[in-house]
Amino acid sequence: MGRAAIFLDRDGTINVEKGYLYRFEDWEWIPGAVEAIRRINLMGYLAIVVTNQAGIARGYYDAEAVHELHTKVDCLLERVGAHIDGYYFCPHHPDHGEFRCCTCRKPEPGMLLQACRDFDIDLNRSWLIGDKLSDIEAGFRAGVSPILVQTGYGERENSVAHTGVCLKADVLSAVQSIEIAS
Repeated sequence: MGRAAIFLDRDGTINVEKGYLYRFEDWEWIPGAVEAIRRINLMGYLAIVVTNQAGIARGYYDAEAVHELHTKVDCLLERVGAHIDGYYFCPHHPDHGEFRCCTCRKPEPGMLLQACRDFDIDLNRSWLIGDKLSDIEAGFRAGVSPILVQTGYGERENSVAHTGVCLKADVLSAVQSIEIAS
């Protein structure tokens, strides 16, 4: 049996949505996000970030800038005894760049499925927390339990979410609900 994971969308879920964020100077944690990641670690779940990064396809920044940002975020987390086990990002956009179609851009489940292979994850015991319906759909398609948070785009998205989608105020309250359910 594989390990359980909590997949986290990035922009709007763990950090403040700022539109095509790639510079560390612009990084701002959503309140409670660091504590949420620390709790994920303490519960024994893998913490996996899955994020669409269309700014690469649009030419705003490159993959190296995303890796550099994630390395600096890791340093911040390390200082408080927390960590992200893996980062997966989709550099594609359907209207920009050379890749018009892919299986990794959420709502497709490609990033989650790749992480599953890389980390031997049991998707049936795993969760996804995100602020967009595309996150939730990727979770459903991968076979994990999704939670929609009301940070980032979540407040707008919850009005069109289908019945049965778990809705929480933010990533910390989502993780706390997983703690209770586990």
